[in-house]
Amino acid sequence: MIHLPSYASTGERIWFYSFKVICGLIFFFLIAPIVIIIPLSFNAQDFFTFTKEMLAFDPAGYSLKHYRDFFTNSDWTSAIYNSVRIAPMATILSVGLGTLAAIGLSQPHVPFKRLITAILISPMIVPLVISAAGMYFFFSRIGLQGTYWGVVLAHAVLGIPFVIITVTATLVGFDKSLTRAAANLGANPIVTFWRVQMPLILPGVISGGLFAFITSFDEVVVVLFVGSSAQKTLPWQMFTGLREQISPTILAVATVLVALSILLLTVVELLRRRTERIRGVSPG
Repeated sequence: MIHLPSYASTGERIWFYSFKVICGLIFFFLIAPIVIIIPLSFNAQDFFTFTKEMLAFDPAGYSLKHYRDFFTNSDWTSAIYNSVRIAPMATILSVGLGTLAAIGLSQPHVPFKRLITAILISPMIVPLVISAAGMYFFFSRIGLQGTYWGVVLAHAVLGIPFVIITVTATLVGFDKSLTRAAANLGANPIVTFWRVQMPLILPGVISGGLFAFITSFDEVVVVLFVGSSAQKTLPWQMFTGLREQISPTILAVATVLVALSILLLTVVELLRRRTERIRGVSPG
């Protein structure tokens, strides 16, 4: 925690506390829409607003029926099944290809390194609807549009940039003399990678994999273009529910996804701290 020094002037003190208030207001503005849906997901009525019973903290105004509907309704369970099938496979492809790309781009002799990096991370920059439209036309020509593997490959394309960025950041502090020492001791490149390099960059690889998983699990635009009704994922079902039936079950689904995101981001933060300890940097 940052504290003002005892010799700070009056103007510095005013700005210090004003800055804290401004940051608090911005944080509230960002988090309030997310926090509001959590109590609403326990509404005993089929409303998207707080009832009198809820405002009075009457137990009769709260219920788990929306969560029961989420885990028992065939439409939602099918969407969960599709998301669980697609996201892990897309994450595996993203981690494998993204890690190899990051290691290759970290080599000093690679030509056109900046151009290649810009192309590989372009899915993060190009508007998603443009990427989705391009994937639709490309996959239609090669017969992958509307298939399971088409959606997996599309989500892998979106996840690879996150893996490249996190692994590249980890490789910045990697001591390349370790790989030369392993080679001098007779280890081939594959053994060197798995026994020397991978343990040190593993936090970055896992962090990138978690970001890729979140991207795939929460993505809706690309799957609308590339997928079919057989690949209707959880975000797709939420989008359909908002557009057609406006079911309060969406609030329960959103709460579950928020909890999952918080859990994964907590893991990412723990991995970041571990990486900094390995590199000898005190985590902030």
